[in-house]
Amino acid sequence: MSTFRNPVGPQSPQVYWRRRLLLGLGILVVIIVVVLIIVRPGSGDDTPKTDASNSQSPDASTTPSTQPSEQVQSEGDDCKTSSLKLEAVTDKDVYGGGEQPQISMTVTNVGAVACMLNAGSTQQVLTITSGEETYWSSTDCQVNPVDAPILLEPNDPKSTPAIAWDRTRSSTSTCEAERSAVPAGGASYHLSVKIGELASAQTRQFILN
Repeated sequence: MSTFRNPVGPQSPQVYWRRRLLLGLGILVVIIVVVLIIVRPGSGDDTPKTDASNSQSPDASTTPSTQPSEQVQSEGDDCKTSSLKLEAVTDKDVYGGGEQPQISMTVTNVGAVACMLNAGSTQQVLTITSGEETYWSSTDCQVNPVDAPILLEPNDPKSTPAIAWDRTRSSTSTCEAERSAVPAGGASYHLSVKIGELASAQTRQFILN
């Protein structure tokens, strides 16, 4: 009987074995070719991928920003309002009948260096109010205002000359006329002052009897 191990036929066993070996090799080559066609080496995407988290642009919030620094004031420069303190001043808190309040203002350089300020009557405004009503203003009938540049040393208060308020209501239309007296008998009034753009932070309250 012819078997895989013991072939029989007109040829010698060596011939049969060589034929079978060649047939087996041929089948193996066909299988390898088919596998190579199906699975092509290098067909995968081997391109290195960049980590998106590493390729992001720097956070804008971490970028240092340059902030303009406030210009340093030198000695003798014009005073900045932030380096000045202005106060309204009266010579009394309570005035008897017929007493005229003496009103003025005091300005202090609270900065570190001396500075220049025009404290003349061209810049001064003194105003007296009660409630929502304005009773008197120093600019209503002002005559020949003048400039008065002064050097303010740090922490050296300067006061303006006092003005006597005659307890009358002012108006630009009554400069040459007789003015009416303001209410008294315990009435409360407030003095506020300004020099240019600089205004007193608080008013000065006083009583007229």
